[in-house]
Amino acid sequence: MLSIIIPAKNEAENLQDIFNYFSKKLVNIDYEIIVINDFSSDETFTKAQYLFQSNNKFKIFDNKKEGLGGAINLGIEKSSGDKIAIMMADLSDHIEDLIEYNNIMDKKKVDAVLGSRFIQGSKVKDYPLRKLILNRIFNFLVRIIFWNNFNDYTNAFKIYKRDALLNIRPLVSESFNIFLEIPLKVISRKYNYEIIPISWTGRKKGKAKFKIKELRSKYLFTLIYCFIEKNLLNIKK
Repeated sequence: MLSIIIPAKNEAENLQDIFNYFSKKLVNIDYEIIVINDFSSDETFTKAQYLFQSNNKFKIFDNKKEGLGGAINLGIEKSSGDKIAIMMADLSDHIEDLIEYNNIMDKKKVDAVLGSRFIQGSKVKDYPLRKLILNRIFNFLVRIIFWNNFNDYTNAFKIYKRDALLNIRPLVSESFNIFLEIPLKVISRKYNYEIIPISWTGRKKGKAKFKIKELRSKYLFTLIYCFIEKNLLNIKK
């Protein structure tokens, strides 16, 4: 089964689109949608309960520890699939790429498929220019520090074998930096993975939660933490 974790903070106006997006387009795949309500101040939880009652593939849970880190950890705990994908509630990720992720995981012996928005074959639309520049600089630095060929660590949209996610825990990052921590650990621990091009489209409804100034120190913490862990693993070997 494919479990799709969707963290949601104040995403009430996107819920109907999320429900339609997956229920109409995911065919011939055994899946479940795990929405984690991350301390929303709007009607995200109650609206999701109402929408999801007509389809048992959709589930909604309240986060126990505020932040994306807590939401992803809870999503992993609540999921039952042997494959786990993470997608954002703004529907910036494309379902065609999710289907390709799932097909690769079924056909090949890989522990993860890491999509990149910045390789040949990728398509990116409506990405804020300042954010794009900072993204490329940061991802370039991560590539140099960890000396590998992946170039889109900070995007949430990837897929992993459940066993791999369980084995790299604890996941200590509390915010968007968890999306850096997971692939860094997967790569550093030498799990098998494949890199493919994916598409991305900017948010159409609601407000973005990503705040660059607030997250700089958190990304730096995760970078240092994963670097220390990587070197400790090498020492032990």
